[in-house]
Amino acid sequence: MFTSIAKRYDLNNRLHSMWRDQAWRRRVVRMAGIRAQDDVLDMACGTGDLTEMLACASPQSVLGMDFTEAMLEIAEEKSAAAKQRAGRTNPIFRHGDAMAIDLPDSSIDVLTIAFGIRNVSDPVGAVAEFARVVRPGGRLLVLEFSTPRWWLPRIVNAMYSRHIMPMTATLLSGDRSRAYHYLPRSVATFADPKRLAAMVAAHGFDVQQQVPMTMGICTVTQAIRCEKGEF
Repeated sequence: MFTSIAKRYDLNNRLHSMWRDQAWRRRVVRMAGIRAQDDVLDMACGTGDLTEMLACASPQSVLGMDFTEAMLEIAEEKSAAAKQRAGRTNPIFRHGDAMAIDLPDSSIDVLTIAFGIRNVSDPVGAVAEFARVVRPGGRLLVLEFSTPRWWLPRIVNAMYSRHIMPMTATLLSGDRSRAYHYLPRSVATFADPKRLAAMVAAHGFDVQQQVPMTMGICTVTQAIRCEKGEF
């Protein structure tokens, strides 16, 4: 499904978020507090938008992983075009599964996942993997769509995401897999921020804050990996 929409994925993201998606990702990078000695993993990196922003924060290393090869091909093309940018860490891209991350225990300082956790078949298993690879004191940041609390934005967002966006995004992408009909349903059925926070806390993270953005259309969950025995 994601292979079928890869070529127009970025364009659809920009248009249908009204260019807010990049601002949301920049907020994640700021909240991550990247340091020069950090090893960073951007899980479910897609076409690499967030990976590139993390790379521009100049950590020690940046790894982007995704399950869809077609997305990774675009991410690598974008990264190659940005290699000459001063002060940027060149990211590495690899095929990867959030439920079985091919990295050693406690090898990552910052793990980000943007609009990906709801598409994992076993989110609880993925969070357990995040806890395994993130070092004690390391940071986890999950950016995901959410349902606005205010009634008017909630109604407008529901109409837009369930009826308008699937139609226009499908036309723009030429997609036949009905990916843009699945995506709004995945948002509606995924855990709300409160339950996501509970899931993260149950796997050894101390949830620091959850920040809603653009009237609650999406939320960033920020957590710190506890020392062993603290949870």
